[in-house]
Amino acid sequence: MVNMHKIKHFNPSWIIAHRGYRQEYPENTLAAFQAAMAAGVSMIELDVMFSRDRRVVVIHDATLERTTDGHGAVNDYTMEELKQLDAGSWFDAKYADQRLPELSEVLDLVNGRTYLNIEIKGQAYEPGHPADAIEKQVVELAKQKNMQDSVLISSFEIDILAQIAAMEDPPPIALISKTPASKRIVDICTHLKMFSWHPNKLILTPHQANAMHAAGLKVFPYNVDTYEDFAKMVELKVDGVITDDPVSAGHWSRMRTAA
Repeated sequence: MVNMHKIKHFNPSWIIAHRGYRQEYPENTLAAFQAAMAAGVSMIELDVMFSRDRRVVVIHDATLERTTDGHGAVNDYTMEELKQLDAGSWFDAKYADQRLPELSEVLDLVNGRTYLNIEIKGQAYEPGHPADAIEKQVVELAKQKNMQDSVLISSFEIDILAQIAAMEDPPPIALISKTPASKRIVDICTHLKMFSWHPNKLILTPHQANAMHAAGLKVFPYNVDTYEDFAKMVELKVDGVITDDPVSAGHWSRMRTAA
């Protein structure tokens, strides 16, 4: 797989599966990731948190209720305890066999077949940056699996990204935003040599997209889940879209390419 840092052109725009093929499968499960790869996506996005025994678990929320049959905070449970939970029945009873994956399992599943965007959740951030801080574990796991060139690490937390940028031979990093980027944010992204900026689709304007492109960053908006949203983002010349429905997005992309 091509080193992500060496990719210059994204035409057509990448299709990035948000938490896997979330439209049709329980999010952030191996089933959702396998289906996304079968759909031929350019990249899979997922979220990571800490278990009580400081292992990297794939889940979006800081609590368990929405996407498992468990209760309480994710980091109140060991990885072994989290593995006992049903992470699929909330979506459909036929996915009752799905469990919360450990990040290492997802890396083994993907194994270089597509690019992987790992979002480190702010709830796992530790200002003291201990030796086993989550950002250090994520980078080390990617290197252990020889996937540091095909993994993109993103976060809303600039300090997490700064810690990664300061590492030796770091993987690409990306800033996620719910608010428009000020000149200060553009400068920070440039200083940290970020690969991409991931704005909510609602805040993206031509000015924002142009400013990031001028700074050398790729633009991957998220929550792009309808054809109208997709068409608007493509008109802004984004480099990829983060979507719950990668199959439809792939169809929309092919339609526009053929037109």
